[in-house]
Amino acid sequence: MTQELNDGLPAREAALNLIDAALSRRGGIDEAASANGFRFLEPRERAFARALAMAVLRHLGPIDRALAAKLQKAPPDRVMNLLRLGAAQAFHLEVPAFAAVATSVELAGANKTSRPFKGLVNAVLRGLLRDGNPSDDPTLLAPPWLYARWVAAFGEATAREIAAQIALEPATDLSVKPSADLAALAEALETEVLPGGSLRVRRKGDVAGWPGFEDGTWWVQDAAAAVPVRLLALKPGDKVLDLCAAPGGKTLQLAAAGADVVALDRSAARLKRVDENLERMRLTAEIVAADAATWEDTRTFDAILLDAPCSATGTFRRHPDVLWAARPGDVASLAGVQSKILDSAADRLKPGGQLVYCVCSLEPEEGEAQVEAFLARRDDMALEPIQPGEGGSAGFPEASLTPRGTLRLLPHHRDGGQDGFFAARFKKL
Repeated sequence: MTQELNDGLPAREAALNLIDAALSRRGGIDEAASANGFRFLEPRERAFARALAMAVLRHLGPIDRALAAKLQKAPPDRVMNLLRLGAAQAFHLEVPAFAAVATSVELAGANKTSRPFKGLVNAVLRGLLRDGNPSDDPTLLAPPWLYARWVAAFGEATAREIAAQIALEPATDLSVKPSADLAALAEALETEVLPGGSLRVRRKGDVAGWPGFEDGTWWVQDAAAAVPVRLLALKPGDKVLDLCAAPGGKTLQLAAAGADVVALDRSAARLKRVDENLERMRLTAEIVAADAATWEDTRTFDAILLDAPCSATGTFRRHPDVLWAARPGDVASLAGVQSKILDSAADRLKPGGQLVYCVCSLEPEEGEAQVEAFLARRDDMALEPIQPGEGGSAGFPEASLTPRGTLRLLPHHRDGGQDGFFAARFKKL
């Protein structure tokens, strides 16, 4: 039995590193998962480590509240993360209680910082197990400051519905090439077709082994993230600029629609992934590494998509670490960046052209307020209201479409959840 427990220690150690990266703002889980120490794990260990870290982050608020009742003062960060890891294993991953405790104590003894706290880890975890699984109260699932913002923006009832999605593991959504046989692909993947044509897949495992991947038939993209591109009335051959393009899901949509696409992002490293995805999908686009606000290019475009840098608070279903890495000052800082890029985008748009601005944020300063400020300073741009059902939004609650004709997609607005997104469409006069 001891050997069986030891066999799982490398994955648990890796999970601790992922949790530490997520909570200390050191690049988040995705960056930590690309480090050599993580990549050299066996595939099964990598999957287990990621599942452990995600379980901690999805249930962090309730777990921390339960731990606070057992602790007289906060221990060092590594010890606290060990306690969180042990609790998440026992309560949310169906790891036997003895294994959750024993492996946590074993990991505590393997590190000089946590070694003096082995007894504390053992006692606290055993006490938690006696008390039972802490309730996933939606008011505890998000950081308090962020939950308070959602209450102020959407009301208490909606804020609870949003926060309740944090604890739920999402399905995988796929966008499909227009030329693909959607019905046949849906049958092969044993999945459902969502309004707008996205596929929602419940299967697990490496997506590279799923039907259609090697053929370049589909790519992973949340159903809500696929809506903004569909709001552009594109024709084959239209010259389209995709600003802040990485990781490239919307670039693929634009290219698959037959547009002549320029995909721009300031990160050359992230653009490599865009290029790889284009090659797999057998699609083409011009790739440009530059700052969207200061790009020195005089070309103008028929349509522009701006998926602006944002707090990303709407992506918590797949990236729960964004909730705990965010800080109150981030929203205002990012809103300033968004304003500059919006003005740059408008300057690059041909008269009569369309600009879709979107953010995967739940914060009004990055969405509705950004629209009003943009219209106030740009008399050459007009809001083009989004109509009910556009972009694959059929079936969403009426609340998704605001009185101004912008789209506010919330995580609970679709059965099974979706990313939170804001989108607005403008026309150049």
